[in-house]
Amino acid sequence: MSESEPSRLELLHFARRVVVQQATAALQQIDGWIEAEERREAERRRGEEMRPPPAEWLLQSGLNRRNVDAVHTGDCWAAAKSGRCRPVSRDQAVEALRHGVSACTHCRPDTELGVLE
Repeated sequence: MSESEPSRLELLHFARRVVVQQATAALQQIDGWIEAEERREAERRRGEEMRPPPAEWLLQSGLNRRNVDAVHTGDCWAAAKSGRCRPVSRDQAVEALRHGVSACTHCRPDTELGVLE
């Protein structure tokens, strides 16, 4: 062999250094992805912890937003589907029922509130 050509052993050492360098870079990239995912997960958990509790009672507005159409319990699927509800206190829900606002036929808030016609 001539002096200008590297030996087989030198080539193997070079190949090893390249592989170690590439593996180190790949591990750093994966570590970055892990840190980003851990940060997103912590933010999601913090958001869940800070979220206010769901409303127990809802008033559903009419299409013009001035009229009140119905009273719902906080977990009523019909209220969630309508998208026109706002949270109210127990007293406000009872007052609405007493003033003739209809109770949802699915969740029956009048039964839970003890306001039966």
